[in-house]
Amino acid sequence: MRLKRWESPRREGRNDKGRGGSARKRQLKKQRQMLRQKLKEANQQDNKKNNQNGGDKPIFPIFLYQVRLITYDMLALVSNR
Repeated sequence: MRLKRWESPRREGRNDKGRGGSARKRQLKKQRQMLRQKLKEANQQDNKKNNQNGGDKPIFPIFLYQVRLITYDMLALVSNR
């Protein structure tokens, strides 16, 4: 059977859908998806390591130091009167 002039032969293959460039578009989409997934996994592993090592350092001693400085300043002001 002959094809009409507006018909084109059907091409086989998974990456040959649509007009030109769509296979490359799907390829890049998949690549970005894999990169996002790898970044997410790496971030989760870093978070696990931080949590196992004690996580963030508490700032409580710094706060106490600042309070102590303020009280000394207040005592100095009171004693100067």
